[in-house]
Amino acid sequence: MSFIQDLADQLAKDVLDSQQELGDDTFYEQVGRVLLAASPTLQEAYMTSIRIRLAERRGRDFLVKALKAKREGAKAPDAPRDLSAGH
Repeated sequence: MSFIQDLADQLAKDVLDSQQELGDDTFYEQVGRVLLAASPTLQEAYMTSIRIRLAERRGRDFLVKALKAKREGAKAPDAPRDLSAGH
């Protein structure tokens, strides 16, 4: 990773880790606006890290639920519909 990506990713991690304490699950958007005013390059890298980290959380949550369902003999959760296939 580059210096900018490293900074942006650490900030993204810290912001996402702090959101529960702040009581605002979209606080990352406010931080993004602060960054945009100061450095569009850093803001872009930060938002990429936010999206990747949020996607990883959703994927991990899906994995945990699927494993739990399998172990308990329950129905596995449905994955979201594939939206990349077009109309």
